[in-house]
Formats: sequence, structure tokens, C-alpha cells
Amino acid sequence: MSRAFILVADSMGIGEAPDAEKFGDVGADTFGHIAEECAAGRADVDGLRAGPLNIPNLTRLGLAHAAAGSRGAFPAGLDDSVSPEAAYGYAAEKSVGKDTPSGHWEIAGLPVEYDWGFFPRSVPCFPADVIAALVEQCDLPGILGDRHASGTEIIDELGEEHIRTGKPICYTSADSVFQIAAHETHFGLDRLYEVCAVAEQILKPLAIGRVIARPFLGEDPVTFKRTANRRDLTTPPHDETLLDRITAGGNEVVSVGKISDIFAARGISRTVKAGDTDGLFDLMLHEADVAEDGTLVFVNFVDFDSLFGHRRNVPGYAAEIEKLDARLPEFEAVMRSDDIAVLTADHGCDPTWPGSDHTRENVPFILFGPNIGARELGGRESFADIGQSIATHLGLQPLKHGTSCL
Repeated sequence: MSRAFILVADSMGIGEAPDAEKFGDVGADTFGHIAEECAAGRADVDGLRAGPLNIPNLTRLGLAHAAAGSRGAFPAGLDDSVSPEAAYGYAAEKSVGKDTPSGHWEIAGLPVEYDWGFFPRSVPCFPADVIAALVEQCDLPGILGDRHASGTEIIDELGEEHIRTGKPICYTSADSVFQIAAHETHFGLDRLYEVCAVAEQILKPLAIGRVIARPFLGEDPVTFKRTANRRDLTTPPHDETLLDRITAGGNEVVSVGKISDIFAARGISRTVKAGDTDGLFDLMLHEADVAEDGTLVFVNFVDFDSLFGHRRNVPGYAAEIEKLDARLPEFEAVMRSDDIAVLTADHGCDPTWPGSDHTRENVPFILFGPNIGARELGGRESFADIGQSIATHLGLQPLKHGTSCL
């Protein structure tokens, strides 16, 4: 037994899920459509990227082959002559939603087979009594937004009015989420966190999965920029996860990025955070240097989703995939002989798809490490197979859900 690593390329789905029709997502394909746009020259941006998707390391590990299995055709512009060196496949989601907590909890062995509460697409979309209670308890002059929206777009639209009036910007998405954006200095970061904590209590009867603080800086739409001080207040998992099982046995689970927020800090030994993919990758490398046997290092690379998927930015998403690809050899070089790592995603967020919401897709299940041989894992029936496989590797008793591939 050594260590285990889960690398979540947040939202990098690889083709429509078997139940995509329920979600209006038939044809969604985050990775495949990005590859097609790159191969066609429609994702070229001077100084950012050009040409077909350049991911030799991910292709070597089997990502393109996993995508081919999921979507039924090899992704455009990628080299189908490469023989994968790792175990590769794809997994469908059992959880009833396509949200971040459901995807991550299922990766950790706990499908969410009940409905979260959601807000309608009407304007306003939040119950009047909820907003009235929030305004009264937090002594607010009111709120802005009150609708479904892209987080960056609504800040650009309402940020100046927010600064002028002191009204926080409240919005939601197709996820079970209540998001509050506010300026770190004009409104105050601590005050934003306090308002979010009050909102979490008010929303409990509605079974809303997360309240998210979305702080930003800048003075106008040209300079507005969300900061790394995001905070997620998440409903705790309803049952035991892989993380609980590891920490109960006296070993560590290290959260890199927003993992701790997603699990409401349950089963987390230590949390480290950074502002972008490179920073998160650097932290993962550090943890690979110092983590002891039995440790799980769980990483979420959020920029794929938040900066590029939701913003429907194909070139930016493609460049982010290429950035991760270029750095993977650094990680492989510091893995110990008995380590394993899984590269996966928690849902899709196809940047070629209408709207700005997640898409219901299969996710990659790429299992690699010095002693992991090349083989096809095929289509797995649940993300929970990932957690079960890691439990097997770490010598733990089987989890309630999932089938190990080890």
C-alpha cells in the first residue's frame, strides 16, 4: 500500500450520458466538441493556442481512447495510433443530478439518489419570503439579480450598481445552488461570508445543496475579476464516503482546492488552496513529496468549469487541457512505485452547448501509476467505481457502492 491521488478536471465530460435525454443534453460532449473545434481551426487564438488539441500525455494515458468508447468515435485531431499505457475507460453517473457535490460524492463512493431543491427559471426566481428574511437578518438594503445567470456576466452587468447601493448580487443556475457575489472591499469579504452563512440557514428547509460566496474585485466591467476567496457552504454527505473511511482508519485525506468545501469538510484532514490550475498542480506536487502511506490527495482543477465551461470559452478550455497535459510528466516523475492516480471529472460543461449550465455526460476513468498496466476498463455504471478501486488499493473494507477495477 502507498498513496492514492484523484485528479478532477472539473466538468471535462467525454460524451452524453445514457440518461442525457432527461436533462436536455442529448449530443453534449465537452471533450469531443472541443477537439472538433480545435481540429477545424475554430479554437485558434493568437498568444493562447492554435491547431488540433495538443495532448500527447493524456493521449498516452488513454483519454482519447476513453472518449472514443464513450462517444462512439475517436475525437477529431487526436492520434488514434497511440497505444494507451494506462488503464482507461469511462463512467456514467447514478446520482440524479449533474451538480458538483453529486459528482464528487459519487466519485468518493456515495451516489446522490435523491432530489436536491432547485429554483425555477422565472424572474424573480427566489421565494419572496427567503429574500425578505435574508434582507432583514443581514440588514441589507435589498438584493440584485434574483435569477438564473452566468456568474461573470451578472457581475459585469450589476457590479457597479452593487458597489453604489451595497446590495449583494444573488443568482442561481441549473444546480441546486444559491450564489452571492459581492465586492471584497466595498462590501467586505467577512460580511459576504456572514451573509452566506445566514442564507444557508434560511435555505435548509428547501434542500438547497450549496450556498456559494463569490467575491470579486475591480471598479467596472473592464476590471471586475472574481477572486480565489470563494467559499462553498455545502450540505454534508448523507452517508459514509471514501474520505470518512480513510480518516477513520487513522490516515490522511488532503484537499487540494475546493474539495473540502464540496464535502462540508467531512473526512478531510488538511486543506490547501491556490488561485489557478498551475498553483493547484504545484500544491499537488508538494503533497506527493510529503504524503505518507495510506494518504489520499484529492484535487479539483476548478478553472476548467468556472472560467471556461460556464463561460462557453472553447479556446480557453482547450488551452487549459493542454496546460494540464504539459504538466502531467512532473507528477508522474514524483509518484512512488505503489502509488495510483485517477484522472476523472464530475460532470460535463460543454462550451459549445446552449446556455451556461452543466451537461449530463460520462466522465473519464483514467487509472495510472508505475505499476498500473495498460488495459481497457470499458464503460462503468457509476462514478463510485473510482472510490471503490481506491479503497481496494488502500486496503480498506469495501464501500457500499461501486465495483473495484483492481
